[in-house]
Amino acid sequence: MTTTLHLEQSRAFPASVEQAFDTVLPAPLPEIFHRRYAALPAIREVRDQEGSWGTVGQTRTIVLADGGTMRETLTSVERADHFGYTISDVTGPMKLLVRSLEGRWAFAPAGTGVRITWSWDLEPTSDLADLAMPLFARLWKGYARQALEEIEPLLLR
Repeated sequence: MTTTLHLEQSRAFPASVEQAFDTVLPAPLPEIFHRRYAALPAIREVRDQEGSWGTVGQTRTIVLADGGTMRETLTSVERADHFGYTISDVTGPMKLLVRSLEGRWAFAPAGTGVRITWSWDLEPTSDLADLAMPLFARLWKGYARQALEEIEPLLLR
């Protein structure tokens, strides 16, 4: 029986909570995720997005460097606190592992700066995919750490 897997990675930055939120929410995904991490691909482009990303109900198609795609739907936006999304219609190699995915970016005061936490709650496609989740979790942690590193230059612009 498959179980939902919670993945989470955080990092503190020398910026206000509001500045971090207002920078990360509309940031172009290919800028944050332009590098692959082991088997996890970079994001090549985003399609079908209307306007600036930030309105609940908006959707877009994420195109991965390995040819896979995912449909992202923005599900919650609470300025200077968090935003959440779902990933559906997964194609490519990740389709073998992920049935559903809920993502969240959270922003909280940390000393004189902000702590940004990115998390995923994902449901594997099968019991077999469930067996691969410990390895996937380790890879995702590295991917997330790398993505959080890419946010700092955006905050310093």
